Formats: sequence, C-alpha cells, structure tokens
Amino acid sequence: MGRVEGKVAFITGAARGQGRSHAVRLAEEGADIIAVDLCEDIATVGYALATPEDLEETANLVAKTGRRIVTAKADVRIASELQKAVDDGVRELGKLDIVVAQAGIAGMKGEPQLQAWTDVINTNLIGTINAIHVSLPHLTEGASIIATGSTASLIDISKVDQPGKDPGGMAYVHSKRALTAYVYELGRQLAPRGIRANVVHPTNCNTPMLQSEPMYRSFRPDLEHPTRADAEPVFAVQQAMPIRYVEPEDISNAIVYLASEEARYVTGTQLRVDGGGYLKWYDYHI
Repeated sequence: MGRVEGKVAFITGAARGQGRSHAVRLAEEGADIIAVDLCEDIATVGYALATPEDLEETANLVAKTGRRIVTAKADVRIASELQKAVDDGVRELGKLDIVVAQAGIAGMKGEPQLQAWTDVINTNLIGTINAIHVSLPHLTEGASIIATGSTASLIDISKVDQPGKDPGGMAYVHSKRALTAYVYELGRQLAPRGIRANVVHPTNCNTPMLQSEPMYRSFRPDLEHPTRADAEPVFAVQQAMPIRYVEPEDISNAIVYLASEEARYVTGTQLRVDGGGYLKWYDYHI
C-alpha cells in the first residue's frame, strides 16, 4: 500500500474497463483521482460505450478506498473539454503528478468506414495527445505520463492475418503505433525536466471492447453471427502463453509501477503486458 501516496492522477476513459481499474488501483495505493469519460456512444463504434452511471460507479469505488475523486464528462477529441476537466481537478485536488491516457475505441466493422477510421484516430491518437498536452503545464519533476498502446500495434500486419483489417480496425492499429512514437519522443524531450513518459501495451484484455460483437466477427469471419463462445478460443492466437486474454487488473499493476517511485528512472519504455504476444511474432533483436 502507499506506492503513490499523496499523488494526483488524471485518467481518461475512467468510467469502466481498464480506466476504472487503473483509477481504483492507483487510489488503493494512495492517489487522488481526476477521472473523465465521454459517457455516450459513438455512432461508428459497434458496441455500447460507458455511461454516466458507469463513471459514477468508478467514483464510488475510489471513494471506498478513502481517496478523493473529481469526475467530469469530457470528450478526449476536444482539447478544451479536457482542459477544463484537468484545471478543475487540479484546483480541487491541488496538483497533478500522474497522467494515464487510457481512453480508446475499436472501430472494426464500423460504418461509414472512413468515418470509423476518423473517429478511432481522433479518439486514440489525438485524444491521447490532447490529454497529455493539457496536463503538461501542471507537471513538475517526478511526474509520470503513461499512455495505453496495444500489442496489436507491434504485430507485423504484412505477415499475419490481423483481425479487423477494415478501415476502422486498421485505424486502431495505426493510432496505437502513432501514439507510441509520439510518447517515445515526448519522453526524450521531457527527460531533462525529470518527467517520465512510457507506453503500456496490453494484449487482449477482458473488457467490453474485447467482449463485443464486432470483435467476435473480426476473430471469427467464417461465421455470420459469432458468439463469445465461438470467438474466445481464437483469442488465444494473440498470445504465446496459453491464455485468451488478460484482466484489467494485470494492466493496472503495470500502471502503478510506472507511476510510482519504483520506476523513477524508467522512461521511453514500451512495457508489454501481452502473455508473450510479441515473442510469438518476432525473433530476438536489440
């Protein structure tokens, strides 16, 4: 307990899934939380997104740890909305030490296809940049920035049959690749200021994004209406270890480490929590 005691963390996509898990784990370790989420659906995304009630439940779970939380409904695609959320949160909680740019969507099978591409890029890439940029003026030496990438962004899609090769699906891959390059260079620029920036790359994670009809169809294109039972055995193709997915808490443990003083000299890393997924596709190289 207490690995981030007294720190304040700003988390996007905090209403459910990985974002909620990160908020609760950081609070359990002593952090106060600024939590934001869109809390409404996006037309090109083929599964329901979080609701205001989901964000309220995150707040309740954080409060049960004894830590403070400030919540806001905000669209990561709109920098001004995030700016207000962060400024209001810092005004109430006093400072900002940790940024977790978690918000993301998967747009495979989305229609119209080019709008699905745009929505995913604007959420996953531009939304990550927006979350970090509005936070930078509040960050000082010792701060930690963590973005959520994806093992999917590390796979050589020219050599494997990547699920979801339509525009919305490929936008997910390329948005995560681009944000990874951005955070890597950001880490270089911020290192002299004592501010760290890293990316965590989950494999399949047991959240509503994975457990969704569009994802089932991407993994089982041979079936017209695949179910969870149809798709889950195929999820294992992504990992070298004999697992189908990881849990949000597995990613949260990596987040806590990178946010804590234990990782005070760790910056510019690509931390994979992927059950050996990267190992499955690549030979060793430095």
